[in-house]
Amino acid sequence: MTNRTLTTATALAFAALASGVALAQENKPTADNMAKMEKCYGVAMAGKNDCAAGPGTTCAGTSKTDYQGNAWKNVPAGTCTSIKTPKGMGSLMPLKS
Repeated sequence: MTNRTLTTATALAFAALASGVALAQENKPTADNMAKMEKCYGVAMAGKNDCAAGPGTTCAGTSKTDYQGNAWKNVPAGTCTSIKTPKGMGSLMPLKS
């Protein structure tokens, strides 16, 4: 490889890396985006909850059953109680399983 080719390849690699970092930062949740979300209990599928699903679980992805009443998922604000599941509607408060 010549010096010019090596310099060009290095520049392209850095450009690709920089654009990847920029894209990753754009997808981070912001306080503004999170304010438009709400915790909705009883709508998560097994292992797909967003966090703390009660006793026997620790955090995201630890719910044991579909639509577990004490497992929540972030949903757009104002939509939770209109989400219909085989076990009933979504709830803003934990449900008894």
